[in-house]
Amino acid sequence: MAGPGRFKLGVFAANADGGLAITTVPERWRAGWDDNLAAARMAEDAGFEFFLPIARWQGFGGQTRAREWSFETFTWAAGLAAATSRIALFMTVHVPLVHPVYAAKALATVHHISHGRAGLNIVCGWNPGEFAMFATTPAARPYKQAAEWLDIIERAYAADAPFDVAGEYYRLRGVVSRPASLQRPRPVTMNAAFSDAGRDFAARHCDYLFSTFTDIEDGRRHVADIAGRAAAAGRRVGVLTVAHVVCRETTAEAEAYYRHYAVTAADQAAVDAHMAGKKAFAGSHDARAFDLYRQRFAGGAGSYPLVGSPRKVAEEIAAIAAEGYGGAALAFVNCTEELPFFRDRVLPLLAQAGLRAG
Repeated sequence: MAGPGRFKLGVFAANADGGLAITTVPERWRAGWDDNLAAARMAEDAGFEFFLPIARWQGFGGQTRAREWSFETFTWAAGLAAATSRIALFMTVHVPLVHPVYAAKALATVHHISHGRAGLNIVCGWNPGEFAMFATTPAARPYKQAAEWLDIIERAYAADAPFDVAGEYYRLRGVVSRPASLQRPRPVTMNAAFSDAGRDFAARHCDYLFSTFTDIEDGRRHVADIAGRAAAAGRRVGVLTVAHVVCRETTAEAEAYYRHYAVTAADQAAVDAHMAGKKAFAGSHDARAFDLYRQRFAGGAGSYPLVGSPRKVAEEIAAIAAEGYGGAALAFVNCTEELPFFRDRVLPLLAQAGLRAG
């Protein structure tokens, strides 16, 4: 993540069935272990900087039972860490569902297996059904809990002796966690947030904020917002975004396939469930996105669509970078089938534009 490329690239959601796409097409991502291993090695060989999972405990139903199949992210990252050598491997963790002492130990374990390539994507969760599986409910002030949770992890890595915690959310005795992470005060952290509370948390505690946008031209205000919040906290925070990619030889071909998988073959019941839950309980999208862009939710969980020829996709990535973004996590209908074309045709154009190392 600290390498030379101006615009970082990652693969997103490979640990879950379908990735970000909610579609019935037969070629959709199945997310088997061998699929994940092949995709991680392919992304690493292409020079991608990171591999980022989603955290799901339930699916969204429908014909495909979308995202019901997904790998737990600590063990997933540990397995990939032993089979790769350069790419950063993130774990996505629901704060209310994972105890901070366990998280500290598991994160440090992956950090050692990977020789320092582990990172933490901190989420507070939004799906009530998933909380019910754990017999818990979201905190009234979730980001206050997240700050306390992360503080315990950092203290556990720094402490020379066991310590007690008397917090609002955690009351712990004799906390200790060895080994500590290789990086201090902890590995790289990221968070996706739209709310004021969420962005204040990212500004104070994270290295990167993930922000979505409806139009590329709207992206700059999100970058400026987090920059101001981080500056007020005496910090700098990088800003990344999420996009789903359909790249083909021609833009017409790419747009036709996008319509096919995200409109004609969309798993409509699962799309309805996903959109309803996000709209009611998550703060991850601009409100107007739910009304304007159903295809984007079927195509890539409401993220921005990079759809077109290699040149068009590269130009749009350059436009995102020009708004101030430092990178993007990318999702594909099928990672291993589509990454080679992106690698061979888009990455050289990004290098020519000065966004990637040649």
